[in-house]
Amino acid sequence: MSTKILIIGACGQIGTELTHSLREIHGTENVIASDIRKLNIDVVNSGPFEVINALDFNQIEHLVEVHQITDVYLMAALLSATAEKNPAFAWDLNMNSLFHVLNLAKAGKIKKIFWPSSIAVFGPTTPKENTQQYTIMEPSTVYGISKQAGERWCEYYHNIFGVDVRSIRYPGLISWSSPPGGGTTDYAVDIYHKALADQSYECFLSSETKMPMMYMDDAIAATIKIMQAPAEQIKIHSSYNLAAMSFTPTEIAAEIKKHIPEFEITYKPDFRQKIADSWPASIDDSNARADWGWKHKFDLESMTIDMLKNLTTINE
Repeated sequence: MSTKILIIGACGQIGTELTHSLREIHGTENVIASDIRKLNIDVVNSGPFEVINALDFNQIEHLVEVHQITDVYLMAALLSATAEKNPAFAWDLNMNSLFHVLNLAKAGKIKKIFWPSSIAVFGPTTPKENTQQYTIMEPSTVYGISKQAGERWCEYYHNIFGVDVRSIRYPGLISWSSPPGGGTTDYAVDIYHKALADQSYECFLSSETKMPMMYMDDAIAATIKIMQAPAEQIKIHSSYNLAAMSFTPTEIAAEIKKHIPEFEITYKPDFRQKIADSWPASIDDSNARADWGWKHKFDLESMTIDMLKNLTTINE
């Protein structure tokens, strides 16, 4: 039986690029994109697309049966800063969508699940530097609480019901092809747009706030790689630490100034500063590198070159 994929939340920041990459690998007709609305015309028009509410079990089950889905990528979520404004809905969406997919797998209707976690599972008491795979996890945000609970449920469904669920803890993700999605790390996306448009940027974090980051190309590569890995190589069924680089707003601004000398950054921290302060500054992802061969490609210098080149092209 060939792989048939359903992506729930395909119009989001990660889902958009994941959809295109999976269609290149598996064939357009074998990757069903879905979201609650037709939010991205490229995704909607580039292959099969279904409007679906991730909170509706019957809708998901119907799509799985009609399209004979084997693998589900559950990318629908309310991100950190947005979740703080609507905690009850964030919990509902982030948790119950996961239960729907886990229960379909438990019933044998799908074979494999990808569910993204986040560095938000860590908290103020977590060691900040080189944060280990197994460490103190006391998240202080709605998003982090839901992701940590989700990790426990993924591990539980694997251990008790044999569900093949795979997960990575995304750091902050940076992409030129989609706008910021309401995350605390999104300053590192917006700063490139503002640098090109205005030669200036007002940052909502303080100058020395260091956070783990990753270029979207690497995040998509990691997502596909963990799903392609043989089951025996997946030894962690909660979620894997994943890392590429860590930097501060001062450091990314300095890198941009190498290409746009007139660029200036100012700082006006808001409520997102407290969220950022609760997260690690750098991540130890040695388990992912050892178990299924994870390697990142982009660092701050090469990412900045690629971001500015692509943003310049699409704005011409």
